[in-house]
Amino acid sequence: MVQVCVNGARTNADGAVVPLTPQALADSVAGAVAAGATDVHLHPKTPCGQDTLSPSVLAATLEAVRERVMVPVGVTTGAWAEPDPEERVARVRSWTVLPDHASVNWHEPGAEETAAALLERGVGVEAGIWSGTDGAERFARSPVGPRVLRVLAEVTDPDPATAESSARALLASLGSAHGRPVLLHGEGGGTWPVLRLAGALGLATRIGLEDTLTLPDGRSASSNAELVGAGLAEWGRGIGDG
Repeated sequence: MVQVCVNGARTNADGAVVPLTPQALADSVAGAVAAGATDVHLHPKTPCGQDTLSPSVLAATLEAVRERVMVPVGVTTGAWAEPDPEERVARVRSWTVLPDHASVNWHEPGAEETAAALLERGVGVEAGIWSGTDGAERFARSPVGPRVLRVLAEVTDPDPATAESSARALLASLGSAHGRPVLLHGEGGGTWPVLRLAGALGLATRIGLEDTLTLPDGRSASSNAELVGAGLAEWGRGIGDG
């Protein structure tokens, strides 16, 4: 599986190529799916371009995207979108249109409560386990762990020279990951080395403007679709090397 991570916490400061409005997100997702993405992760935005868990914004975004594609669509529940853990849970319970899945960063306060609220509503949980945090340790002892949809092994090391070793260390810290599927990805300069490693290890991965603005050769990406096309090629190359 190659998931497209459409925009992340980026804003218009990152350039016009990053989709922010529901219509721009729908257009970008449609292009990425046509290029081969089979799953979607996106961040709904307020009119001023900030991440939000607002039920009205979430509904407008999901409806616009689902008019264009038939693949699963997920959203973030990152603490930056709603810092208060109790309010984050309340937001999830107030959603009128539900995503297929939502990511929960396990090192953040209130992660298990947020995951439980999502599961109560029938929303799949992507357990975000970031390198450089205690997320893996907390996930290993979590009673919610066996119920998640998959684990997002998120390598936060942006150095292309060390990102692969950081990824291997993160995977080792996950152990059995409660037997759940693992999606491995990097960010910044570590994006492409980690994506190729995912291919070599036979793991799902993701690619998109959330994780990187550049193609493997260093050129600026023109769209999520271009990144997905390059990502599928690099992932396949990793599989061949594995």
